[in-house]
Amino acid sequence: MTPYAPLWYQSRDGLDLFARHYPGDGPFPLLCMHGLTRNSADFEDLVEHLAGRYPILAVDQRGRGESAWDPEPARYQVPVYAEDMFTLLERQGITGAVLIGTSMGGLIAMQMLAMRPDLVKGLVLNDIGAVIEAAGLARIQDYMGKAPVPVTSWGEAARQTRAVNGLAFPDYGDDDWLRFARRLYRENSEGQPVIAFDPAIAPAPTPGAVRAVDMWAFYDSLPDVPLLIIRGALSDLLSGDCVAEMVRRKTRARAVEIPNRGHAPALDEPEAVAAIEAFLGELRQGDDAPGG
Repeated sequence: MTPYAPLWYQSRDGLDLFARHYPGDGPFPLLCMHGLTRNSADFEDLVEHLAGRYPILAVDQRGRGESAWDPEPARYQVPVYAEDMFTLLERQGITGAVLIGTSMGGLIAMQMLAMRPDLVKGLVLNDIGAVIEAAGLARIQDYMGKAPVPVTSWGEAARQTRAVNGLAFPDYGDDDWLRFARRLYRENSEGQPVIAFDPAIAPAPTPGAVRAVDMWAFYDSLPDVPLLIIRGALSDLLSGDCVAEMVRRKTRARAVEIPNRGHAPALDEPEAVAAIEAFLGELRQGDDAPGG
């Protein structure tokens, strides 16, 4: 695993928040933001491919990983996360970054673009887009609406991880699931795995049938910056039709579909890595050009 420097900073409302800082020599930094129940460990494999070429910040949003839990769960929402990210960039003296967001992290990235377009050099959206499909929302609501089942061993943690995520990674074996679990859990003082997020992050269940979330008006209002959309071919949260329309509506957008992956690709897949490297390479060429 690529070594990183632990970076602690305080949110504007007083929470101690954590990020991993991977040094690099590139012309712009990458800000990597995870999904709902995940944390900065999600980007370990992508960092292996990009290490040294770009400064990278992989964050733990409030209530996840090493970051503090919020005593006011109502603050677990995208605009607050975006403000936390602005605080981090400001503390690091960063005036421009490429945002890489998986699922909820992609929503944060779009929110940041809407609020501070001057800070955003480009976006990578991992399996999230202008329409959030009802099937994926219902699945997430189903598992988030249940109390986490305590586990007593890493084997149990791996089995529970597979039960929740198996549809997204149909080719994973036992070793893959154990590695996955070690990113979602951490050991408590008794040496037992516990989930690495505050259960209060779960959004309130929606009464009645779950409906798709239409964000086309928001998407259309965003500045037309370089955009890479990554979709898992098996995704139940982002449809292929939505991706095609997103590309049609933004002149600087492109997309790649990752075979045999659901929501959301791990970003270690060869197709994902190749697309991200090409996207960043083009941005880098533009940044290095005179006047870039």
